Amino acid sequence: MTWLRLGGKLALRALAHPSLAVDLLRVSWRFRRRRWYAHPPFLPIPAKEYIRWRMYTAYGDADASPPISDVVRYARWAGRRS
Repeated sequence: MTWLRLGGKLALRALAHPSLAVDLLRVSWRFRRRRWYAHPPFLPIPAKEYIRWRMYTAYGDADASPPISDVVRYARWAGRRS
C-alpha cells in the first residue's frame, strides 16, 4: 500500500470515528520534523530519514508501509497514554 492510499484510508476511518481522528492528529504532531516551519514545504510532516528508520526497525524494510491496523492500534495506544 502506498503512503497516499494509507493516508486516505486513515482519513476515512477518522471520519467514521472522531476519537480516532483525535488520536491520529496527536500522533502525527508527535512525528513532525523539528523546526518544520523553517524548511520547505513548511508543513509539520516527519523527515523521510526518520520514517525510513521507523519502518526498518518495525518491519525490517526501510521502504515498507505499515498496515492500517498497526497505525490505528498505535494511535489508540498513544491516545490512552497522553
